[in-house]
Amino acid sequence: MPSERSTYDLVIAANRLPVDRVTADDGTVEIRRSPGGLVTAMESVMRDHDGAWVGWAGETGDAPEPFDDGGIHLHPVGLSAEDVAFYYEGFSNDTLWPIYHDVIVPASFHRDWWQAYQRVNQRFAEAVAALAAPGATVWVHDYQLQLVPAMLRRLRPDVRIGWFDHIPFPPVELFAQLPWRSQLLEGLLGADFLGFQRQADARNFVRACRQLLQARTKRDLVHVEGSSRTVRAAAIPISVDFKGLERLAKQPEVMARSAQIRESLGNPKVLMLGVDRLDYTKGIRHRLKAYEELLVEGRFSPPDVTLVQVATPSRERVGAYRTLRGEIEQTVGRINGEYSRIGAPAVHYLHHSYPREEMAALFQAADVMLVTPLRDGMNLVAKEYVTCRHDLGGALVLSEFTGAWHELHQAFACNPHDIEGLKQAMVRAVNTPAKDRQRIMQALRRRVSDHDVQRWAARYLAALRSAPERPRLEQVADAPAAPDPQAAEASPDPVVAP
Repeated sequence: MPSERSTYDLVIAANRLPVDRVTADDGTVEIRRSPGGLVTAMESVMRDHDGAWVGWAGETGDAPEPFDDGGIHLHPVGLSAEDVAFYYEGFSNDTLWPIYHDVIVPASFHRDWWQAYQRVNQRFAEAVAALAAPGATVWVHDYQLQLVPAMLRRLRPDVRIGWFDHIPFPPVELFAQLPWRSQLLEGLLGADFLGFQRQADARNFVRACRQLLQARTKRDLVHVEGSSRTVRAAAIPISVDFKGLERLAKQPEVMARSAQIRESLGNPKVLMLGVDRLDYTKGIRHRLKAYEELLVEGRFSPPDVTLVQVATPSRERVGAYRTLRGEIEQTVGRINGEYSRIGAPAVHYLHHSYPREEMAALFQAADVMLVTPLRDGMNLVAKEYVTCRHDLGGALVLSEFTGAWHELHQAFACNPHDIEGLKQAMVRAVNTPAKDRQRIMQALRRRVSDHDVQRWAARYLAALRSAPERPRLEQVADAPAAPDPQAAEASPDPVVAP
C-alpha cells in the first residue's frame, strides 16, 4: 500500500531494500524479509522511527512503485542488468570488496564499472533528496554507496548526512591501489559523520584523507578543503536486537526444534557449527582444513563429533565465488569420503539460507560455534549465537580479525591463518569444563545485552546530530548502559597534518 506522505524526517539509503518481492506461480506477489546483517540490525531501528528506506528491490528493470511494509515506507531504485553486472557484481564486489578485505583475492579495475558505480550512486542520491523533509536526517549505508553523501549534499545542503561502514576500511597502502581513491574519499566527506566498526577503520580513513587528499586532520576530524566543513570519523560497532532474538530463542517450538536437530544428527557428544555467507573472506576453507586435521589425528571422530556448515549462497555470478563453492564442496566430499561412517557424516554441508527460527534452533543445538573469518567488519553471527544461548551453554570460537572480537574478547580467540592455532582453539572450546564455559558465555551475553542494536542506533544518531563535536552522554537517548572502554566510540590516534 502506498504512503500518503511525500517526505520523511529519517531516510535510510542502502543497496538493498529490507524486503524481497516474490512472485508466485499464480502471479500473486508476496513480501518477504530479506536475509543479511544490515537488514537484521536496521529492522528494529526503523520500527521505532517513522521513516523511509531507499534501496534496490532485487530485480532488474524498472523500479516497482513505492510501498509501505511494517510501518516503513519503501522506495525502490531501479537497476538494469548492466547496472547489476557493472555497479554491484563488478565495482562493488570485484573491485572494492577485495581491496577492503586485505586483497585475499586480487581486485579488478575497469573504467566502465566505475562509471556504472557513479551513475547508480547518483540515482540513489536523487531518490533520497526527493524523500527527505527539510532538515531531515539521512543515514547512508555501506561500501556500495560511498559517493552518495557528496552527491546528496550538492542536491540538499539542508539535510544532516551520516554514513556507516559495515565492512573493514583498509589501510592506506591497500586503499591507494584504487584508481578512483580520491573520488571515493571526497564522496564520503560529503557526510557530517562517518561511522566505522573498529577504531582501526576510522584511523585508516583519516590517514587516507591526510595522505591521499592532503587534507588537514586532527584526531578524529577531517577538514574539507575549500569549505568551512569538518567531518568526524569514529568507531560505533553495530549489534543485534538482543531482546527480540532472545525472545525468539526461548519460544517452546524453537527449543523443541533444537532438540530435534540434535536427534536427527544422531545426538553427537559435540556438535560444531559454522554459519557463513559463501564468501572467501569467511575462512571456511581454513576451518575445514583444521577440522580435517583433527580427524586425521584422531582427536575428533564421528559419530561423537560432527560439523554442520551452513553456507548461504552469495554473489554466484562472480567468478571468485563460483570457484570458492567448487573448492569447498570438493573438500567436504573428501572429508566425508575418508572419515564418515554410515549414518554419521563428518560434515553436514548445507548450501541454503534459513529463516530466523531455524537459525535460532541451530544456535541452541550447537556445542561449539565456529566464527573464523579471515577479515570481517563485525560478524553479527557471533552476537546472534551468544544471544540465543540463554541456557548459558555452548562455546564461541572467534577470529581475531572480526570486529566482534574487540567486544567479545572472552571467547576462544584464534588466528584463522594459523591452522595449528585454530585447531587448538577448537579443542579448548570442547574440553573446557562446563562451569567455565558457562561463566564465559554469561560474560559474552552481558556484553551483547548491554550494547544491543537499539543502543548502537541511539549512539550513532546522537553522534550524527552533534558532529563534528562529540555528543554528551545525556544526548545518547535510550542507551541502556554506560560506555565500555573496550568498544565505546573512540577516535583515531592524534594526528595533525604538517
